[in-house]
Amino acid sequence: MPRLSDSEWQVLTALWDSGGASLGEVVEALRPATGWSRNTVLTYLTRMEKKGLVTIDKEGYPHRYRAALDRETCMARERQSFLSRVYRGSAGDLVAAFLKESPLSAEERDRLKALLDDMEV
Repeated sequence: MPRLSDSEWQVLTALWDSGGASLGEVVEALRPATGWSRNTVLTYLTRMEKKGLVTIDKEGYPHRYRAALDRETCMARERQSFLSRVYRGSAGDLVAAFLKESPLSAEERDRLKALLDDMEV
């Protein structure tokens, strides 16, 4: 699956949050953040169906649009893509960079230690 654009993320998020929606419902969900017209949203949904990102149930009226992939799958792919592109696959370098820029609270530090212990790192 190719990397998702920001616009595709917005459409998928609206579909994940709704569990499936009509075109009008998707338009209303996206309008505050994007200002997109009905035609723009329909264009995205149609293109995303061709990419295998959205399914369209055309049995009833109005048609129902649903995300073809679950949120966790897309998040995992994005994390892996980011890790590969920016940190050459090094999770340690990624974590170190984040920790240098944003200190952890004592609770977060304890959770990270427990996670590392569970992983037997």
